[in-house]
Order: sequence, then structure tokens, then C-alpha cells
Amino acid sequence: MDNNIHETIKDIKSKFRLFMNGMVSQSMREKGMEYKLNFGIEYPRIKEIAAGYEPDHELAQALWKENIRECKILAGLLQPADTFYQEIADIWIEGMDYPELAEYTVMNLFQRLPYASEVVFRWMADEREMFQLCGFLLMARLLMKGEKLNERAEAEFLDQTCTAVEGDCGPVQKAASVALRKYAHQSRENKRTVSKQLGIWAKSEKPAVRALAEEIKADLEF
Repeated sequence: MDNNIHETIKDIKSKFRLFMNGMVSQSMREKGMEYKLNFGIEYPRIKEIAAGYEPDHELAQALWKENIRECKILAGLLQPADTFYQEIADIWIEGMDYPELAEYTVMNLFQRLPYASEVVFRWMADEREMFQLCGFLLMARLLMKGEKLNERAEAEFLDQTCTAVEGDCGPVQKAASVALRKYAHQSRENKRTVSKQLGIWAKSEKPAVRALAEEIKADLEF
């Protein structure tokens, strides 16, 4: 590791120590979030710390390699999108252990990637849960930004979303249902398509699927 980057990371960690929150850190550990180190710092404060540094590819990559919650969140904030190639994105997802990290990384980095629209379908269709989670979180963000799906992409999206909602991975089910809501809000036609599916889910044998259908329905009626 380059000496400057080493010094910058030392400086970042000293800031983390100033804002350490033992209670939050303990609570996360009890929920199964086992990082080597977790300072328990809340996201707005991490964002504030990030604002003191210039985006830098080498720094972000080095931060990601640290098994420290705050370093990994900060990496997504400081990574420039134009040097973040698809292979690196896959490596990062493989190194994600918790949904929280997927949410922040999609929000801060993945939605800014020039190839986001290309990888989103591959990730949603992946058998690995963390890839699926990032895929649906990313699709929700792209739809919110006004991305329109062509007929083929729409059919694939609806197929993947139905499979995910009817699956057994809670975070993926939730992310897929959010993406479905964003899709429904794009047009009356989309809303009709989703409403039809909600009618089927309302009769599901799985309580989690029925509950999600209720949530989506309430959101569409709001």
C-alpha cells in the first residue's frame, strides 16, 4: 500500500475513534454483524467524514479491504465511478456479508456506474443472495431515476421480481417489492400489471408474501 494512502487511512481511523458509539456497535454485534471492527458510527456522520476527502480509486479499494464496517461504507462514498470496472463490482459484492452494506454501496456507488443498466439484470438473476439483493436495490434506484424498461426487459424484470418475492430470503423479498413499487408508479399500465399480481399474492400460502402484497397495495393506493 502506498505510504500516502496508509497515512490517510490512519487519519480516517482516528476520526472514527472520535465518533465511536459503543452501544450501537454492541447492538449490531448482537444482531450478527461480525466485523473485525465496528465503531457503531451512524451513516450521516460517516458521510460527513467522507466529505473531508477527495474521491480516490486507490484509497477506496484499500478501505474496502479493511474488515471494518465504517471503512467499507466510506469506500463506496470515495470510489470514483469511472474507474470502477464490472469485475471490481462483482468482487465487492462477493465480499459483502450484510444487507446494510449492500444498501449503502448501491446508493452511494452502484447507481452512478455507467454500466448500471447492463449489470442490474445479471445481478437479479444470480443465484447468490447478495447479488440478487444488490440487483433489486439497484433496479429500484434506476426506476426512481426514471429509467424505462423495453418490453423484453420488463418481462424479465417482472419474472425475476415474482421469483424473488415468492422466495425465502427476507432482504431480497423486501428489495424486490420496493423495485416493483417504483415500477408501478411509472405509469397506469404498470400499476395495472402489478395490481393483477397482487391479487395472486393475496392468496399465497406464505404469510410473508401476503404481507408484502398488502404493503405494495397500500403504497399504490396512497
